[in-house]
Amino acid sequence: MAGNPKHQTNHVAVLAFPFTSHPGSLLNLVLKLAPAAPHVLFSFFTTSKANTSLFSEPSSGFHNVKAHNVADGLPEGFVPSVNPEEAIGPFLKAAPGNFMRALKDAEASTGLTVRCLLTDAFFWFAGDMAEEIKVPWVPVWIGGPHSVLVHVETDFIRQRVGTISSTGGGKQALDFLPGFSRYQIPDLPEGVVTGDLDSQVATMLHKMGQKLPKAAAVVINSFDDLAPEIDNVLKSRFKRLLNYGPKSLISESPQLPKDDSGCLEWLDKHKPASVIYIAFGTALTPPPHELEALAQALTETGFPFIWSFRGNIEDFLPKGYNKGCLNGKIVSYAPQMQVLRHASVGVFLTHAGWHSVLESIAAGVPMICRPFFADNMLNMRSVVAVWGIGTKFEGGVITKIGMVKALELVLKHKEGKEMRDKIVALKNLAQQAVESNGSSTHAFNSLVDIVTK
Repeated sequence: MAGNPKHQTNHVAVLAFPFTSHPGSLLNLVLKLAPAAPHVLFSFFTTSKANTSLFSEPSSGFHNVKAHNVADGLPEGFVPSVNPEEAIGPFLKAAPGNFMRALKDAEASTGLTVRCLLTDAFFWFAGDMAEEIKVPWVPVWIGGPHSVLVHVETDFIRQRVGTISSTGGGKQALDFLPGFSRYQIPDLPEGVVTGDLDSQVATMLHKMGQKLPKAAAVVINSFDDLAPEIDNVLKSRFKRLLNYGPKSLISESPQLPKDDSGCLEWLDKHKPASVIYIAFGTALTPPPHELEALAQALTETGFPFIWSFRGNIEDFLPKGYNKGCLNGKIVSYAPQMQVLRHASVGVFLTHAGWHSVLESIAAGVPMICRPFFADNMLNMRSVVAVWGIGTKFEGGVITKIGMVKALELVLKHKEGKEMRDKIVALKNLAQQAVESNGSSTHAFNSLVDIVTK
């Protein structure tokens, strides 16, 4: 993975947030930048735990990408619980000093001075680091445009609606924000006006929103025609907005993800737009009673499905049921983008994380949304009420009746066909954006220019 200093004249420090899908998303962007800028050494800084999982495959990098470990800030003998904030807090507290030390060590070992900081947008302090070492700061927001605007406008939103101690807030519309007339207070991520506004994550996002307008450019995995009204506001707040996505369409990886479970071969045996793909992301899973309701609905409807599920599904199936009752394939891992692109997939049951939503758009597959936290509710509102490319559950949770109704709506009724037509139109716009003269290609080239100056 080490670069060859003889051929490298520039040095970019990449600072990755080491939790959930964040480090992988940032590395994915770096691995697209690396061949476009072969004279640049990309030093990738994150915790040893994150680096170990990211760089385990020798084929996962280029000669000019080098991993560097940063201390995680945790006390000796720390045992993580189910609450990720317990590890995030100590990491963030120690991060500015730890990253700066690691950066100086990398400069000393390579003989190349860092010329740019490319970081996870969460790292608001990277703006101060960049000022100190007099280089551009380019934060990468791995969510969508709606959520980043909410964090930039948090003070304004709090001014307008106050802060709400519970997760309530009624159905008050957010129509005082441009482009948000169809969004409501409950759609906002926790920590904006509801929940614990002083939690580690809420504080980090608030500081981030205040700092992003000072960045040289803000990079988002989106495309210009997806949310133009929101983008126009962001362009007025930021020095530069670079929508470079959908990243899944920019270029194929040198090596496609392995399909050890035979998902694609199984899909080949099914009719077009007939299969349900089920995946709830890496962070959370619906509670047992919802999984049981989902299994009952799948059994009752008989629709074929692929369910990407980590853990033992038998623990959650209704009494007397077994996997043999279900007309589907349950796997511990599915190559999601390849599955969604398969002609036989007709609907995606998702937590509405931004990556999943954008991958569904890029594949032209309507969604059924069961959001959990963070930006999931905002994304669901965009999918259902703004773009009309999916549906949700009454009451926000999976019930057997709700699941059956949603599946039949998307797979059998005319509303489902309308959703498909709308998402295929968005898919075509996404495809145009990543073509050689498309807006996302121009944005990506601009990013290459910024980091190689």
